[in-house]
Amino acid sequence: MTESAEGITEDVDRVLGGGLRLTAGRFGFRFADQRWDWSDEVAAMHGYALGEALPTTELLLSHKHPEDRDHVAAVIADAVANGQAFCSRHRIVDIAGTAHEVIVLADQLLEDGVVVGTAGYYIDLTDARDEEQRRAIEQQDAGPPEARAAIEQAKGILRYVYRITDDQAFDVLRWRSQETNTKLRDLAAQLLIDLDTLPGPAAHVQTRFDHLLLTVHERIGARGE
Repeated sequence: MTESAEGITEDVDRVLGGGLRLTAGRFGFRFADQRWDWSDEVAAMHGYALGEALPTTELLLSHKHPEDRDHVAAVIADAVANGQAFCSRHRIVDIAGTAHEVIVLADQLLEDGVVVGTAGYYIDLTDARDEEQRRAIEQQDAGPPEARAAIEQAKGILRYVYRITDDQAFDVLRWRSQETNTKLRDLAAQLLIDLDTLPGPAAHVQTRFDHLLLTVHERIGARGE
């Protein structure tokens, strides 16, 4: 991701609509001076109006759920030490005490080809739409059967990578579709193509999955007993 210093302080380019149940907002973090910028939407996730609070690492960590705080602190430290993007799934507790499940999607912030920070989006996965409405939207966006198959596969990828639900995965895909003005089916199909550019899972991950696959039949029905 290449973005100007001014760009990381801009609000989300347009308000998400069309029945989306998630809220997304931009953030930026510069490594050298540990400076954060957040949009109205990200401030609101924490319970603040625009300009009411200055985002700092200390403030952001104070809003992390106690069980997630050490993990997020380690992710931030690793981003600074290694010039990595700040990506995480965790819980925020706003000033009213309400917990929000969020995922942070980001990339490196580059200036003249040099990594100077990280910038991207906070996505609040709070469920605010009923099941009937969600299904109607999904059917409308999916298109023909072959397109729906690609969307289902893309949802499965997001579910595994971000540990989110099927519904949340669909909303993340639809958010990117609206944000980039790209058809959902085309976005999903390209994601499947791009998946081949990623390295395969580490050996220990594949070994653990091998075990799950070879023993999955032993656990069928166990939860209902």
